[in-house]
Amino acid sequence: MARFRFPLLIALALFVVILALTAALKDRHYILLSLVLVAAALFPLFVRLERRALESRELVLLAVLSAVAAVSRIPFAALPSVKPVSAIVILSAYVFGAEAGFIIGAVAALVSNIYFGQGPWTPWQMFAWGMVGLTAGWLRNTRWMRTRTGMLIFGFIWGFLFGWIMNIWYIISLPDAFSWGLVAAAYASSFYFDLAHALSNVFFLSLLAGGWIKVLQRFRKKYGLLQQE
Repeated sequence: MARFRFPLLIALALFVVILALTAALKDRHYILLSLVLVAAALFPLFVRLERRALESRELVLLAVLSAVAAVSRIPFAALPSVKPVSAIVILSAYVFGAEAGFIIGAVAALVSNIYFGQGPWTPWQMFAWGMVGLTAGWLRNTRWMRTRTGMLIFGFIWGFLFGWIMNIWYIISLPDAFSWGLVAAAYASSFYFDLAHALSNVFFLSLLAGGWIKVLQRFRKKYGLLQQE
């Protein structure tokens, strides 16, 4: 199990380093840094090439799921924080594992911002949605995640964690001097948006979980896609 997690931990460390660079560079070069983050997200797949060659249909599957997650934001553009992206990333990671979830979450953030607008927030969204997929993949074989209630609780928790990660970028980007009052104000003001995200995760997971999991598992078994050795 450790050999599967080690490349992901390296990719995660690269994400954290690059996010630190975005703060040090005062949000400059965020497009370049976002592309580097995509390369970091793909690092586990590069490592997998040493064990076996990736099939083109596996890459197509990752691209399709990333695109579906990205496009799913658009119909709900008028509803802040109400998006099916997290639910799609969670379900994809549940079936295909942490590697796939990490990649799908990160790429979905970058691709969807082609429509919503790229900015210094993009690398942070890539990290946050990547972590949604990463943790869902790591926990997918636990008794907790294998129950519908456990999965819904997981999605609810990540609705808040996602917002708390984005609050870090918001606080760093402010010109004001750091203070704990500023931190408290930032997290308090985001509460209703985070709650909306959490509740929407519960809603979309309830709506999609049964059908999506069956379809994705059928694809995985029939074509042998993204199997763990």
